Amino acid sequence: MEKVAKRVKQDADYIFHELTRSICPECKTVIDAQIIIRDNKVYMRKRCPTHGWFEGIISSDAEMYVNSIKFNKPGTIPLEFSTEVKDGCPLDCGLCPEHKQHICLGLIEVNTACNLSCPVCFANAGIGYSLTMQQVEGMLDRFVETEGDPEVIQFSGGEPTIHPQILDMIQAAKDRGIRQVMINTNGVRIARDDRFLEGLAKLNPVVYFQFDGLRSETYQTLRGEDLLDLKMRALDRLNEAGLDAVLVAAVERGVNEDEVGPIIEFGLKHPAVRGVVLQPVTHVGRHIDFDPMQRVTIPDVIHGIVDQTNGRFVLEDFVPVPCCFPTCQVNSYVFVDGDKVVPLPRMLDIDHYLDYITNRTLPKPPNSADVQKALEGLWSASAVPGTEKAAGDFQCACGPGMDLGYELSYLKDHIFQIAIKDFMDAYTFSVKQVMKCCVGILVPDGRIIPFCAYNSVGYREAIRDQLTLEQAKAPRPAKLQSKV
Repeated sequence: MEKVAKRVKQDADYIFHELTRSICPECKTVIDAQIIIRDNKVYMRKRCPTHGWFEGIISSDAEMYVNSIKFNKPGTIPLEFSTEVKDGCPLDCGLCPEHKQHICLGLIEVNTACNLSCPVCFANAGIGYSLTMQQVEGMLDRFVETEGDPEVIQFSGGEPTIHPQILDMIQAAKDRGIRQVMINTNGVRIARDDRFLEGLAKLNPVVYFQFDGLRSETYQTLRGEDLLDLKMRALDRLNEAGLDAVLVAAVERGVNEDEVGPIIEFGLKHPAVRGVVLQPVTHVGRHIDFDPMQRVTIPDVIHGIVDQTNGRFVLEDFVPVPCCFPTCQVNSYVFVDGDKVVPLPRMLDIDHYLDYITNRTLPKPPNSADVQKALEGLWSASAVPGTEKAAGDFQCACGPGMDLGYELSYLKDHIFQIAIKDFMDAYTFSVKQVMKCCVGILVPDGRIIPFCAYNSVGYREAIRDQLTLEQAKAPRPAKLQSKV
């Protein structure tokens, strides 16, 4: 009798971490997705019945990813919802009653047109629509209805500065008592248009300023032309006008991931800059070729900052943001006084206050609630650098641990924010994270759609087609001119 070889079971080369829902990168069908850990990295693995298997990296540091769960703060429910639960997340966005968080930061894309033709543009800017003042006012009113006391509104596009009524729109947001108004811009008009800059200075929004690096070739690759001198000129003009800027860099593998440290160092020194936001490129809309297994993730950026700033920062200086899902964003704050740069996590045990799971049963000192509230204000998508609120929260948080001895007006200009925000694309899209998203796109029909769902699921294309068609059918208005 022939001897049968004994079969040996094999261990998988990965850890099955959890199951979520995602979308097919090809057809956008909602499908199951596995979150797996392999070689200390986190991946999403999923199968579409039509298009087969897909895999993409979510995090290059599994320990950092798994440990972030303790920062998952209970959500705050908005005052009103705009859609019903019908087909399930992410197909009922608007917000629906199953959404787990209110909107900290609302965006209004006032147009689709742009004065650049960037190879990388998640909004796929180009021919399309331009919102009317009436539409924007209605969207702002709806934002107030759903939030009661909205925290932040950001005007975006396209390129919002080329909309003929953008200054009136900023004023309309201020008239409604929205605490902080921002404008998202490439800076071209700011660099060239004295009259526009003067009007902007009167309204004093925070300028969310596209700034991808300090090399000409970075702009050639990401923006299609050398914009470095224009960017520098625009920043200097913002400083002369007394406007605060936040540098916003799209970080792409093989292009500028080695510039994250220098961008922060530059921002710390420039008098107009109050913070830096580093965003791994979201591969939606227009983008250069990429490998979903090699995309830049939040730990890549953090390690890059630590390695590129000559010991100024350490990994522990960066803390997950609790209001959204904590794997979506990390923040840090530093106190800057000349050559003195001190990260807030060195002054205070942030984990003690923002750990919502393992520390819940620990006794807290009498001022703990105030400190926790201040830190929640700083570690939020609604935190805006250069504002009195950010300075006040920083002052309150530092109170028990270190007496800074500075007035609020001084702190306002000496608190610097670093944020790393990783928006999802079709390879990394997770319903679990979308359900707690606190950054929403406002739409003229009253909906507020979570940012990553808007860009990945098909909402952007559908709404753009609808608004473009409506605009084409509408009577052509007389030439518009800002009243501001």
